[in-house]
Amino acid sequence: MERKIAVVGLGYVGLPVAVAFGKKHSVIGFDINTRRIETLKDGIDYTNEVEHHDLKEAKIHFTNDPNKLKSADFIIVAVPTPIDSHNQPNLTPLLKASETVGENLTKGSIVVYESTVYPGVTEDECIPILEEASGLKSGEEFFVGYSPERINPGDKEHTFTKILKVVSGQTPEVLDIIANVYGSVVEAGVHKASSIKVAEAAKVIENTQRDVNIALMNELALIFDRIGVDTSEVLEAAGTKWNFLKFSPGLVGGHCIGVDPYYLTHKAESVGHHPEVILAGRRINDGIGRYIARTVVKKLINHGVVIQGATVTVLGLTFKENVPDLRNSKVIDIINELKEYGVTIQIADPQANPDEAFREYGVDLTPYKELEKSDAVVLAVPHNEYKNEGWSGIQNVLRKDATVVVDIKSVLPQDEKPDGIDLWRL
Repeated sequence: MERKIAVVGLGYVGLPVAVAFGKKHSVIGFDINTRRIETLKDGIDYTNEVEHHDLKEAKIHFTNDPNKLKSADFIIVAVPTPIDSHNQPNLTPLLKASETVGENLTKGSIVVYESTVYPGVTEDECIPILEEASGLKSGEEFFVGYSPERINPGDKEHTFTKILKVVSGQTPEVLDIIANVYGSVVEAGVHKASSIKVAEAAKVIENTQRDVNIALMNELALIFDRIGVDTSEVLEAAGTKWNFLKFSPGLVGGHCIGVDPYYLTHKAESVGHHPEVILAGRRINDGIGRYIARTVVKKLINHGVVIQGATVTVLGLTFKENVPDLRNSKVIDIINELKEYGVTIQIADPQANPDEAFREYGVDLTPYKELEKSDAVVLAVPHNEYKNEGWSGIQNVLRKDATVVVDIKSVLPQDEKPDGIDLWRL
């Protein structure tokens, strides 16, 4: 039986999913963001996750009319699941999406959630909303599954169809249907989880594991900085051992690694367990931005620069290189900390949308060519534009007598460092 597929939420996760299915099936692509729908109809993906020709090839009916969901019987929900200002899960987008889906649900339909959640959300939070909004009985008149997203923004190699897909369903029969539907487009194959909770848990621990490993690297970087040893050189040496795990220190933001551990710890605490390792890792990673800012201030002081009124250029604001995604970027921690010292900040980012940057963080972006000369440069996000410019690009925005350069991800070649530059790497 050919399933009529709809994807709810057309962001960094939902759009690649819709396009993959749209190349083999007819798909309804739904989003409440009118601008998003209009630009997609014009063949433009402003997240840069999908190429224009792929978008054009896919058979997708883009709409912000929820009534169109009534014609679908396999609905994939891929809306954001962020955290609030207190690092608590914010399920509002997911629950609102469930209400919208429920109001347009037909008998026999299957709803598959891809949004990252803690174990139990699909069955305990989403299903009751679907039932109430639809008037239908879960497990009898409609069915639910969970398949965790594994989209890595900006990664053109590990794309949706090339990543093994974990799937789960309410019943063995529904699981088989979900596996077959995803298997029709996912070349890497599918893995059938034994339950929805197992699939939910698998998702949150994937990113929690990365978070903890990066936290270890960040803590090592703090130690090595005090010792006066270059962390990158230490990791290069240690990495020659066959079983050494190659993680690097850095800012940990974005909508996955910097968020998912808080979903897991929230659930852990709700069942009476206080997670220590996970939260310790979060504390370290959440504090790295402030540490970098204080290092910049110390460097400037050591070079005789008056901090009040000193100008620091921050290159990059998005949460990672070569993507326009500003969500949960930790670069803002560096900026805010520097501002507390009275430093004047100018920020450039060729990937970020200036309006979104102001709306999200209250900061103005300056085009690279309009940057004024500064007392220090922080290469926060090594977009290709900055890497291609290399040291000449850094020197272009430094005052003649300025020396302080911070290269967070260690992309500037040390052997090409200009004379007189005081380079600090995390």
